[in-house]
Amino acid sequence: MNWTAIKAIYAFEMARFFRTITQSIISPVLSTSLYFVVFGAAIGSRIEEVEGVSYGAFIVPGLIMLSVITQSISNASFGIYFPKFIGTVYELLSAPINFFEIVIGYVGAAATKALFVGTIILITAFFFVDITIQHPIAMVAFLILTCISFALMGFIIGIWAGNFEQLQLVPLLIVTPLVFLGGSFYSISMLPPVWQVISHFNPVVYLISGFRWAFFGSADVPILTSLAAIALFTALCLGVIWWIFRTGWRLRA
Repeated sequence: MNWTAIKAIYAFEMARFFRTITQSIISPVLSTSLYFVVFGAAIGSRIEEVEGVSYGAFIVPGLIMLSVITQSISNASFGIYFPKFIGTVYELLSAPINFFEIVIGYVGAAATKALFVGTIILITAFFFVDITIQHPIAMVAFLILTCISFALMGFIIGIWAGNFEQLQLVPLLIVTPLVFLGGSFYSISMLPPVWQVISHFNPVVYLISGFRWAFFGSADVPILTSLAAIALFTALCLGVIWWIFRTGWRLRA
């Protein structure tokens, strides 16, 4: 394992993040505050409890997942797209480093950034609602798994994208609807039976369900099912990335 190369990629990506650290902190704090004002106060005043939990507290896991997923994808996709855009990707491809080490560097940095933002949102949430985390270790585990799995997806999007418009296409048209339809602000059990069945084909459902279980001890799907779904999604993304580096698809475009 070429740890020097991994460290170089990771440090470069993190340095880019810390150059805009103020924006990185203020943006999630403001957006979280607005979500609590709109959903927690306005809608929460009409919905007292969901599955025995106050609505303001109920939306916290979904709100964190929403931000973490979007941050993971955007950071990872831009991280690998930019070397393609300026041509430095050829330095990576010709360097004595394999695809797994490249993935660790870029995906690790993107996941770290998303984890940082998720932590800020969680801290901000404590100022608005009373939250009790029943399974803190499971909460951290689900948060890290989400950061890694969707950073891998973002890495694939960054390689696939041929321009900046395509870089935003998948997150806007696919990922955002999946997150909102994945039970971020409601329980899947509140949906009609047909939509409950359809929702189980959405990978985000398993992430949010497992993450919410870590907070409140209740979930829309069994925890083992959530873990299996996350593991399958992560393995699928790794398989696609392995195939991309093996064939060179889009890397030299």
